[in-house]
Amino acid sequence: MDIQKVASTGTAAVVLGTGAFVGGNHQIDKMQGGPQKRLDAQIEEIRQVVREEVYIQMINAWPKTSGPVKGLVVPKQDYRQEVPK
Repeated sequence: MDIQKVASTGTAAVVLGTGAFVGGNHQIDKMQGGPQKRLDAQIEEIRQVVREEVYIQMINAWPKTSGPVKGLVVPKQDYRQEVPK
């Protein structure tokens, strides 16, 4: 065999080996649920971003005070002993 045939045969073997390796990895990935895992990770990332945005909007929309209430008034009587009328 001359050099050209040896080189062509070697190149063909490398291409077939690479194709089989990549195709095998793709099949293993599909069998182990790789596409679904990536989709779930993407959905979880979107949920995290939405959760943070909703939290920030709630904090900004929530009032700092709740009206004219100035504090806690301590009751003068024990409500367990005496029920107010």
